[in-house]
Amino acid sequence: MRTIRQILVFPLVLLTIAVSPAFANLSRQSAQSATADQHLVSPGQLTATVTDRVALQDANRAAIRKALARPQVQDVARSMHLDLARAAAAIETMTGTDLEQAANAARAVNQQLVGGASTVVLSTTTIIIILLVIILLIVALK
Repeated sequence: MRTIRQILVFPLVLLTIAVSPAFANLSRQSAQSATADQHLVSPGQLTATVTDRVALQDANRAAIRKALARPQVQDVARSMHLDLARAAAAIETMTGTDLEQAANAARAVNQQLVGGASTVVLSTTTIIIILLVIILLIVALK
C-alpha cells in the first residue's frame, strides 16, 4: 500500500512543483498591473489633500500662539494662576477637533482684541478662559 501511494503521489508532487511558479508569476503580475493601473484617489489629489490639512493645522496653531501672546490673555492667565508655558507647549500636540476648538476660540479672542483694544469685555474674558481651559484640559488628559 505504501509503495502504491508513493507511486501515485510522486507524479502529483512533480506536477505541482513544475506548475506552481507559472501560476505564482501570473497572479503576481496580474495583481501588480491591477494596482498600478487603478487608484481610488489619484496620487496628486492625495498629496493636495494632505498638504491642505497640514496647512490648516499650521494656521490653527498660529492663531492659538497669537492669542496666547496677547498681553490681555497673559494677564487673565496669570490672574487664574495658569501656566502659559505649558499651554504653549501643548499647542504642538493638539490635533483634530481639540485643535479646531482651541483655534476657533483663539480667533475669536484675536478678532475682538484687534486694533490694540486695551479693555477686555466680559465676552472676551470668557473666550480667553475657555481657550485656556481647553488647552489645559488637553494637556492634562494626554
